[in-house]
Amino acid sequence: KLFFTDYGNAAKVERCDMDGMNRTWIVDSKIEQPTALALDLINKYVYWVDIYLDSVEVVDYQGRKRHTIIKGRQIRHLCGLAVFENYLYTANSDDLSILRINRYNGTDTQALARLDNAKEIRVYQKRTQTAVRNHACEVDPYGMPGGCSHMCLLSSSYKARTCRCRTGFILGSDGRSCK
Repeated sequence: KLFFTDYGNAAKVERCDMDGMNRTWIVDSKIEQPTALALDLINKYVYWVDIYLDSVEVVDYQGRKRHTIIKGRQIRHLCGLAVFENYLYTANSDDLSILRINRYNGTDTQALARLDNAKEIRVYQKRTQTAVRNHACEVDPYGMPGGCSHMCLLSSSYKARTCRCRTGFILGSDGRSCK
């Protein structure tokens, strides 16, 4: 799945398949400017920062079990969000600090470091990299991912795929080659 935020006409947090199909709103009320998003892949939770409401909130993948982690002026200028173990990590664009926030109750908020111009944060950890033995976008014997001439996007599961073309090309009738 692909998770993303939008604060155009109606602010929301959404999810869809990697090919853009099955688009679903998971949060569409009491939300104004969701700007950063992070996933707990193991427990299937979505965390986001709303910079207008000065809050960090969480829901499960279906949009249930919503609650506020932390709210207030101390998180006014957050950008970027990452989850690792018991904490959320984020960058504060106002004072250029990296913050650590207890993700279960919002306590134990601590500035860890200061970095010039930090706008995003990521945590890379082997346990969060799920291993998939076979998937629909694996390279075929001709060097084409999933048999697609340009791009292969996973669909509703890792066993299904959709081929797409780069800008200026159209997908052929075979559903794989771009012209």
